[in-house]
Amino acid sequence: MQKEFDYIVIGGGSAGCVLASRLTEDPNISVCLLEAGGQGDSWTVNIPAACVISLPTKINNWAFETVPQAGLNGRKGYQPRGKCLGGSSSINAMIYIRGNRADYDHWASLGNAGWSYQDVLPYFIKSENNSRIQNEYHGNAGPLSVSDVQSDSPIHQHYIDAAKEQGYAILDDFNGEEQEGLGVYQVTHINGERCSVARGYLFPHLNRPNLTVLTYALTHKILIENKIATGVEVQHAGQLKQLHARKEVLLCAGAIQSPQILMLSGVGDQDELASHQIEVKHHLPGVGKNFHDHPDFIFGYSVKETEGTFGISLSGSLDMLKQVKRYRKERRGMIASNFAECGGFLKTDPALDIPNLQLHFVMALVDDHARKFHASHGLSCHVCLLNPRSRGSIQLSGSKISDPLRIDPNFLGDERDLEDLVQGFKITRKLMQSPSLSRLYKADLFTAQVQTDDDIRSILRARADTVYHPVGSCKMGIDDMSVVDPELKVYGIGHLRVIDASIMPAVVNGNTNAPVVMIAEKAADMIRQSRIYKDVA
Repeated sequence: MQKEFDYIVIGGGSAGCVLASRLTEDPNISVCLLEAGGQGDSWTVNIPAACVISLPTKINNWAFETVPQAGLNGRKGYQPRGKCLGGSSSINAMIYIRGNRADYDHWASLGNAGWSYQDVLPYFIKSENNSRIQNEYHGNAGPLSVSDVQSDSPIHQHYIDAAKEQGYAILDDFNGEEQEGLGVYQVTHINGERCSVARGYLFPHLNRPNLTVLTYALTHKILIENKIATGVEVQHAGQLKQLHARKEVLLCAGAIQSPQILMLSGVGDQDELASHQIEVKHHLPGVGKNFHDHPDFIFGYSVKETEGTFGISLSGSLDMLKQVKRYRKERRGMIASNFAECGGFLKTDPALDIPNLQLHFVMALVDDHARKFHASHGLSCHVCLLNPRSRGSIQLSGSKISDPLRIDPNFLGDERDLEDLVQGFKITRKLMQSPSLSRLYKADLFTAQVQTDDDIRSILRARADTVYHPVGSCKMGIDDMSVVDPELKVYGIGHLRVIDASIMPAVVNGNTNAPVVMIAEKAADMIRQSRIYKDVA
């Protein structure tokens, strides 16, 4: 097996797939992509509704747990993360949201030159192949297929009617001129199937002779000599191997595992590393800090009729058999659903510049991340806080890759997050109690007894958790707690970049998958440009 490459990419998730694809467009550049999980091309990935199988299990999923959360009554949170080619784009709900333009202008204002909305918009456009929308905000020729959901659910209209009853704007594009409003999300689908980033970017190019993809390859650490990253120590095919990078090591293991690998490699806070007997290669105190995520609460209702919803019942099972037959024939219907088909962006205060709430309206009863079943059909609605102030951390518990991580998003650690979610709770419940939706319900399962603000605070602490958008643990910036510079180069270590959601200084206003694809597209350009500059010099 080849042991030396120009670039070694750690992590075959969304960012890693983009980089492996883009960098090997140059036939003179060799890339090795390392993925700890499998191929990511099974029916559990490709069929949209099968996302409910991976979410609560360890199928293509690391299924992490957090440390007990003080803000959540000491409960441990759940952190599903993709473990196969495509990463979390292979197990997520496929919602295509870029965030708000103000997110990127904020990043730039922190000293991250080149990351304003106008700077990053071309990379969103470059990555996208939108089947419906053609305007200056969207791309129609990129590798990542984006389309309207093909479920034909009758529930959509009930949600839209409820939104109108509450006076909300109805949007058919959350990634264009305006974000505030409610509507039906677009999804990363192609012909009624999931378009993971692996399917869009990587799989069409697996036969390139300059691309090596190793699955079931667990990275133990980055090899660093004289403050230069020279390669990777990886466990593959039952052996611990060393692979060498002639140009750069690109770390794309995500907001939970990128800081882990940096720290195991000797890059992090020197006192923390010393406490685990890890040789300090470079003192970088920001590694693992600034970790944060969108805190989320879910309303749940059982419904009178089963049509258009997922659930456990005889009539529902018979209908699902019909839906399976339809999907096999047409690639449409309920099996093409991403579950969270509708939603949108609202404000807790009209005076806010941009929305600070996101809703995900689900055609099923969701309880404890689909780990708890109800013998009925139902509807759910997530409400998450988009601009949490709470900051947590990723910490090691030992010096080996197998030692469990201490994952701490510090949910609701800042009281302002709790108070904003109280308002978000009220706004969402009012929407869910609109005539067009409430007439569908048999019972309010979680919040029927909640009346006062104190009741709301109590149930938020009792039931809130993640909406699966962890970021920030290898922050991009120019201050002392930054881990990477605006070119995503790790401070103090040459030939090493971090390229994934961990570099976000602050989480975006929305789902994080499309922004990670953008980050990797931009990084690929920066890597190419730096190589050209060196060749010319």
